[in-house]
Amino acid sequence: MKRSILLLFVMLASLVALADNAKLYRGNNTYTSNILYTWDGKHVYRGNSTYTSDILYTWDGRHIYSGRTTYTSDILYTWDGRYIYQGNCTYSSKSLYTWDGEKVYQGRNTYTSNIVVTVKNQHVYDGRNTYTSDIIATYSGAIPIPVLLIMIGQL
Repeated sequence: MKRSILLLFVMLASLVALADNAKLYRGNNTYTSNILYTWDGKHVYRGNSTYTSDILYTWDGRHIYSGRTTYTSDILYTWDGRYIYQGNCTYSSKSLYTWDGEKVYQGRNTYTSNIVVTVKNQHVYDGRNTYTSDIIATYSGAIPIPVLLIMIGQL
């Protein structure tokens, strides 16, 4: 009896750990065959993997690093909550994107003509429209905007 309870507890803990991993899917579906990336809250993995060898990027809440290290020399992008900057600086001249809570704009402005993607209801839309035909990706779980952008190939 104790073994079966222990086994049940281990299985439930494993399911909870798996549920914490967010996924990015190609298009407007959540088919396992369309998983592009897995996000565990710190690392972006290739496909449906969480193997260390499949880590593509690391996130510390402010920076996106290349690979699994957090060396300053590996910083690709910096995030301040509104702007995404190239490299390890927050100079306005290094601003790549602006986030307004739903839309991502190219550069340091919020002109409609500069909308790159719209993020709404677990979908990423190409441009400013939220038509089903404009969905380029679907995601599960919570993924920070800079991480989501690097996953869809905008960064």
